[in-house]
Amino acid sequence: MRVDAQLNRDKIIQAARLIFVHEGPDAPLEKIARRAGVGIATLYRRFPSREDLVMAVATDTLRSLHTAVRSAAEEQPDAFGALRVFMHAALDLKVGAIMPSLLDRIDVEDIIERSGDALVHVSELLQAAQAADEVRADVLPGDVIFMVVRLTRPLPGRAVAEDAALAHRQLEIYLDGLRSPGASPRHGGLPGPAIGSAWFRRIRARMAGAASSAARKATRAA
Repeated sequence: MRVDAQLNRDKIIQAARLIFVHEGPDAPLEKIARRAGVGIATLYRRFPSREDLVMAVATDTLRSLHTAVRSAAEEQPDAFGALRVFMHAALDLKVGAIMPSLLDRIDVEDIIERSGDALVHVSELLQAAQAADEVRADVLPGDVIFMVVRLTRPLPGRAVAEDAALAHRQLEIYLDGLRSPGASPRHGGLPGPAIGSAWFRRIRARMAGAASSAARKATRAA
């Protein structure tokens, strides 16, 4: 594939991933093309059908997840640091928001067989961190995976512009909770945003407004 063709393909997959987070795999393809900065004809040349695009997004996401955990294990000097880097990378991939919406359209086991299983390496990192007394002995791989899934789901109504940054902050709090009593303490404070009571009340009001607007639109459509 030519360099420009590969670049367009990558941009379309990235745009589809972001739009699928909020609108699901039935989102308009024209919207995805606009987000990617390409024409709809270019999208169809790369992905002749919606099913082709869905499969590409799922495959790229799981392959990137596998690459992220392997790279973290190879590049970080300690297992806990590698686990931390991987979990932040998984947040950026929005795995927990993307994959559940695609499960009825793809064969996950087939994709994992071709792309690699990140869970294997996550389990190895966790065991290594526990052996080094960096992570509590009662933590299991599911505790790591499902926390990533929960944190990658966007807050309702797109009411928080800092949603992604907030997820990374909350992941740091969770990571502190994984540490064993003998592990080294955190250096420095938590990253932002630090949402206090007043800020949260404003967010709550925006969420309520968005929910009311959606309900009114549904009523009019009915």
